[in-house]
Amino acid sequence: MAPTAPPASDAAGGTAPAGPTTPRTGVAALSPRYQAGVALALAVVAVAVCVHLGMVFLHVAPSNTLTKAHGKAIDEWIYPEFEQNWKLFAPNPLQQNVAVQVRARIRTADGDFRTTGWYDLSAEDGRAIDGNLLPSHTQQNELRRAWDFYTTTHGGEQRATASRGLLAETYLRRIVVLRLHRAEAAGPGGVLERVQVRSRITPVRPPEWSGERIPPKPVDRVLPWWTVPADESRGGAG
Repeated sequence: MAPTAPPASDAAGGTAPAGPTTPRTGVAALSPRYQAGVALALAVVAVAVCVHLGMVFLHVAPSNTLTKAHGKAIDEWIYPEFEQNWKLFAPNPLQQNVAVQVRARIRTADGDFRTTGWYDLSAEDGRAIDGNLLPSHTQQNELRRAWDFYTTTHGGEQRATASRGLLAETYLRRIVVLRLHRAEAAGPGGVLERVQVRSRITPVRPPEWSGERIPPKPVDRVLPWWTVPADESRGGAG
């Protein structure tokens, strides 16, 4: 049998050159300094998410030692944007339909004043949700929760009964002002001077076997006129 030739690497007196390496992509392609920055940013986001989930859990959980000791901090984190309309282990479904409407006092481009008709914001949200497989959180809850927040912090004479009363009023006003701007209620060159909100609460009829009594007629609640701040009157968010 004829002798076999030595491997190319041995014949050349060295090893064969390695093939081309795959270039690094993504975070691995960054320098160590930037990799550390990305890791730090991800850690901050993870901590923020964990804190938020913990706050929401304590908000919906039954009263306990933590909620009693840190209730103020939990409320400041949750209200008004993240308020939940349910409680863990104790569901509390709504038993009434609330229609929130708004009208505005407009200063026109000519300097005259006019009052708009009532805009049924709840009906607008209902139309946006109807037939929508994935309605947004804003369409489903923003207006309703803002109204609930206001009613729980104000008495029958529209006076604040809680420390968050001013926050609730400002939150509701900003929402209805933004909705009026979206509907172009002021018209060309017009300015929103004042807004007025009202609601009609219609109880949901309970089943006959429940024996529960409900008010015989819908209940209307009309709020006073609110002056719109200058930074909101032309479409600003405040």
